[in-house]
Amino acid sequence: MRGGDPRGHGGPAGKAVNGTEVRIDPRAAIAEGAELGPGTTVGPFTVIGPRVHLGRDCRVGSHVVLEGDLAVGDRCSFFPFASLGQIPQDLKYRGERTRARIGSDNVFRESVTVNLGTAAGGGETVIGDGNFFMTGVHIAHDCRIGDGVIFANAATLAGHVDVQDGATVGAFSGVHQFCRIGREAFIGGYSVVTQDALPFCLTVGNRARCHGPNLVGLRRRGHQEPVIRAIKRAYMTVFRSKRPRTEALQEIESELGGIEEVAFLCRFIRESKRGVTG
Repeated sequence: MRGGDPRGHGGPAGKAVNGTEVRIDPRAAIAEGAELGPGTTVGPFTVIGPRVHLGRDCRVGSHVVLEGDLAVGDRCSFFPFASLGQIPQDLKYRGERTRARIGSDNVFRESVTVNLGTAAGGGETVIGDGNFFMTGVHIAHDCRIGDGVIFANAATLAGHVDVQDGATVGAFSGVHQFCRIGREAFIGGYSVVTQDALPFCLTVGNRARCHGPNLVGLRRRGHQEPVIRAIKRAYMTVFRSKRPRTEALQEIESELGGIEEVAFLCRFIRESKRGVTG
């Protein structure tokens, strides 16, 4: 173990790294080869495997399990019984070496699970920066999560799900494999999402349907009223005008395509492989 006691467990204060101590409870089990950045602390009864790398100033509580080829950025927090880097829950997995890559400033509350990737899905699960995973959230193999995403309690992603920046996934919601959750989308609690959820919009239900732009959320995020009106018009034209979707998209792109959010929304719809929850 680099950054602490080389015997695989540390005392209350581990070895100093660049003048900053790594603090490891003596009851934790840290494998030889694990790398802990300066300022990181590890609580009792936590297990950290030999291929785990933690950045600076991480806070690892008690009873946490970090295994596999797992790289974590700086200032991440792990609460009791979080388990990251375990093998995928995928019957096709045959023991191939895969990875999970996690950015900085993420919070993993109690009993959160994040699985490694699979060879069939590109080999890695990827999480960006500044995300908040509430109690019991599950992130399956090969998911890709952007920045500033919030997952409420017990939200669940199946494999290969793409969640874009600023989205919110409500409590006890499930997202089908290969779906995309668009930028700043809001998924209501207890939803079952089986198609791509539109950016900037409210999607809720079982099966989940889109209920139009999330006007309150857009204002809270600082979008200006002309932009919000443009998003609403784009949504209404594409999904409520009963015109052919291709024709409606062309009209919106021609008239409002200079607004970045509208261009992004249109591009998201065009790139969908599972269909969208319009």
